[in-house]
Amino acid sequence: MRNGIAGIDHVIVGVRDLERARAGWTRLGFTLSPRGRHLGQATANYCIMFARDYLELLGFVADDADTHRLAAFLARREGIVGPAFALADTPEAVRAALLALSLHPAEPRALARQIELPEGTVVPRFSLINLPPEETPALDCFLCGHLTPELMRRPGWLVHPNGAIGIRSIHVLVAETAPLLPAFDRLFGLHEVTTTDAVASVRVGDHRILFSTPDDFLTMHPGCDVDPDFPLPGVAALELAVADRERAADYLTQWHVAFDELPDGTLAVPAREANGVLLFLAADPKA
Repeated sequence: MRNGIAGIDHVIVGVRDLERARAGWTRLGFTLSPRGRHLGQATANYCIMFARDYLELLGFVADDADTHRLAAFLARREGIVGPAFALADTPEAVRAALLALSLHPAEPRALARQIELPEGTVVPRFSLINLPPEETPALDCFLCGHLTPELMRRPGWLVHPNGAIGIRSIHVLVAETAPLLPAFDRLFGLHEVTTTDAVASVRVGDHRILFSTPDDFLTMHPGCDVDPDFPLPGVAALELAVADRERAADYLTQWHVAFDELPDGTLAVPAREANGVLLFLAADPKA
């Protein structure tokens, strides 16, 4: 891959009350890893791990003396902040690949978080690369390299009672899609960006990023609700693959979680149930 990006590494969900969010996503049928605390920052997280990607519930656990981008986001709403892309090579090699495309990646920066496990504390470490906002328009994102991947996944963390097995796509609502295309053509390549009258689709490895207007989104997903005041641009929906759609429906029904069944069989959990995230659970096409 010419840009050094392998796919979506994880999707960040900003939440105002981290412990309440943990309980809420547990009710939705997800297994959460132990809480992690970012070193030198006022934020902490719970992660919902899958075999090759994951969700990060991110919130504050202390007063933030500095201006933090998450604080500005949470002042508006809870929900998906954006994706972090996975690296296909070392941070240095990926940055070089991006520079070769005449893009402007920042120097890799370090991040670590502390996780308290029964047998002791572990400290996963990461290397992050940012691109200027104009090079990923309408998308708040960065690139994430794992320096200690062995600390991120344990077998018990990958099993979810609702049968979820991974991320398929995110859906971004925008005022119009056409102005976005040149930047994403440049970053991902013309062959990875497709458009129809209703949506612009960017393929990132096995994942998809879908851009549409709110009206087109509602046309494609009849019966789904979107806040009329939803701030544009913003990620409104997350699609996850589930191993067994009937199992997922049975679990949601058992726990009295509201959901609708879309014409294609996808289960749609309204945003009020998932910290502002419209959640789609779709049958795994590989199953």
